[in-house]
Amino acid sequence: MHQAPLFCDVAEAPDNGLAHWTHADDGTRLRIGHWKSAAPENGTILVFPGRTEYIEKYGRTVTDILKNGYSVLVIDWRGQGLADRITKDPMTGHVHRFTDYQRDVSAMIEAAADLDLPKPWYMLGHSLGACIGLRGLTEGLSVAACAFTSPMWSIKLPAVKLAAAWPLSWAAQSLGQGHVYSPGTNGSSYVLSTPFENNRLTNDPDMYQYFIRQAATLTDHQIGGPSMGWLFQTLKETSTLSRKPSPDVPCLALCGTHDEIIEPTVVQQRMARWPSGTFEQIQDAKHDLLSEVAAIRQKTVAKISQHFRDSTAFNTSLENCA
Repeated sequence: MHQAPLFCDVAEAPDNGLAHWTHADDGTRLRIGHWKSAAPENGTILVFPGRTEYIEKYGRTVTDILKNGYSVLVIDWRGQGLADRITKDPMTGHVHRFTDYQRDVSAMIEAAADLDLPKPWYMLGHSLGACIGLRGLTEGLSVAACAFTSPMWSIKLPAVKLAAAWPLSWAAQSLGQGHVYSPGTNGSSYVLSTPFENNRLTNDPDMYQYFIRQAATLTDHQIGGPSMGWLFQTLKETSTLSRKPSPDVPCLALCGTHDEIIEPTVVQQRMARWPSGTFEQIQDAKHDLLSEVAAIRQKTVAKISQHFRDSTAFNTSLENCA
């Protein structure tokens, strides 16, 4: 791996972070960023970001995680951040096949091993990252425990629009137009084109300005709306995952009561059949719990950290009994 740029100042992240280039097995170049804790015995949290996100967006979250004693590894998925873009228009949020993200997961895990990041390893997946993470777990990805914020295990659309999205996105991909933006979207950055009052991410104006400063400064990191191909692949993936059993890994899933992007009832149904699974809705929160007002943000990080500590203690007790 070769060193890659990491903008800790813009991210407002601890300055001991490092970034590296790594490659998926199909040659796609990815970027990973990591920070090591002063308490290596607590392990490492592998952060699976959401759509449009990139390493620096998690700068403040990394600070909170390090305060709780964990090391952190974050990835730029293909088509996002400084990873290789997939379409001629670099602002298009696109993926050829949803399973391609699992190539990125494999590269991330290999990089974590090469960097000798302390174990146990935990997964924290947000939105799209939770969908990628769930697929990884069903295919044998080994972590001590996982936590998901606003898991994108469904897309929140009115019934009529959802019914139309399937044939339209399938037709676009079949006709070689999968790279075209989905209806109602374009190549503009969401935070640069959406006033705070209309945003679906956070109730915190300071955090929204934090997003805006990053988008205006880290222009090469940004993407716009999803492509028709991304939409079809995501619809197909969430449908497929809905029929798979829940993995036997300790899991915490958190959703906001005011989330307008994913469907919390689908998350609740999944968690009801998840061994060692816990579901909780955070009152008055929007989609991005890790970027909400301070009280919600602190509560979210505290619950995740406690979940990982409890999971480690439980696994240790099992090992001692064996």
